[in-house]
Amino acid sequence: MPRPLRHQVAGGLFHVTAHSNVGRLVFQDNIERMQFLAVLDEGVARCSWSVRAYCLLSTHYHLLVATPELDLSSGMQYLNGRFAQWANWHRGERSHVFEGRFKSVLVETEGHALEAHRYIALNPVRAGLVRDPADWRWSSVRAILGLEPPPALLDVPTVLDEFGANRATARRRLRAFLRDGLAGDMP
Repeated sequence: MPRPLRHQVAGGLFHVTAHSNVGRLVFQDNIERMQFLAVLDEGVARCSWSVRAYCLLSTHYHLLVATPELDLSSGMQYLNGRFAQWANWHRGERSHVFEGRFKSVLVETEGHALEAHRYIALNPVRAGLVRDPADWRWSSVRAILGLEPPPALLDVPTVLDEFGANRATARRRLRAFLRDGLAGDMP
């Protein structure tokens, strides 16, 4: 029986995740994380996507991506396929890096988009890897907050516009929004 067609929308915003295959890591080291971002950059250029957020952990990753065309599946096939080929070559292995297909959720409201940003940013905090999301090197938070230069693949202006027209104010509001999410985690 064929798989159901994936919901794709031209101009849609998607929260996308992909997890490692059982017993494997998606990213074994920082070299692999850097390579993944390089392949993501190539995919973004090929598809003209707008990446609003990303977070790379050892066993999975998250993206918040806007797709101007109906190409979420083909773009993700490129991203996961190219990275998996490279990772197997790099590791001297021959097996699946990812567990099945990627998962995607269409983000349909502004509130949902903000919560997706927060969820992605707080992932390493909730995993116990850091106390502050700005301390996780492998997410978009540091670049969006202006703590490091943004990679070309990241659409920082669009993200900051969600928090205000003035860049400094937008960054303060984003930081407060993330803190509020952490406060919601407290017992």
